[in-house]
Amino acid sequence: MIAVLIIDMQNAYFEDPALAPHRERTVAACNALITASTAHGLPVLLVKTEHERDRSTWTLNMLDDQQGFIYRGSDQADFVPGLHTSGLPQLTKTRDSGFMGTDLLWRLHNWQVQTLVLAGVSAHNCIAQTAADAFAHNFRVVHAVDAIAGNEPALQAFTQELLAREYRQKMLAHEEVMAFLASDPVDPSNARMDGIVLPDSP
Repeated sequence: MIAVLIIDMQNAYFEDPALAPHRERTVAACNALITASTAHGLPVLLVKTEHERDRSTWTLNMLDDQQGFIYRGSDQADFVPGLHTSGLPQLTKTRDSGFMGTDLLWRLHNWQVQTLVLAGVSAHNCIAQTAADAFAHNFRVVHAVDAIAGNEPALQAFTQELLAREYRQKMLAHEEVMAFLASDPVDPSNARMDGIVLPDSP
């Protein structure tokens, strides 16, 4: 089973002048992934970052700088306008990796997932950390490169090369990802459910 993770497509990240020009392109590409995945019966998970104002969830650099970020319930924490979110499950994290301190691993096991398609921001931070932890948990990973943005092009290129070479993760363009998703369709009428909840289920 393939699952698609849409990571940190939130207002806060696109406040960065280096990321802002990529917002429209990234939203459109993420929406295409969401539409294709749900059409094929594949699970999609919206992963987001939120912090508490009381410093209890802050990262080390936030504590060092005495500066909070992306507080729960703030406009910064909202998904960017135009992103398809209706009916999709969500997961909240406080660190770069979607696996750190969350129930992501349980959800993927419940869905019987073997391969993850990653999209969102930022390429050399949250995408890369989630990808590295996915490798550690023996998941195959595909990076939907046209649906990924970063604010450091050199670091993005280096990180993606490293993940491809050392962790054997695939970097696929839009049409390649669409074909990959179509290669693993799930027929809800025939699928073994065993506790699996697909994105369009009640």
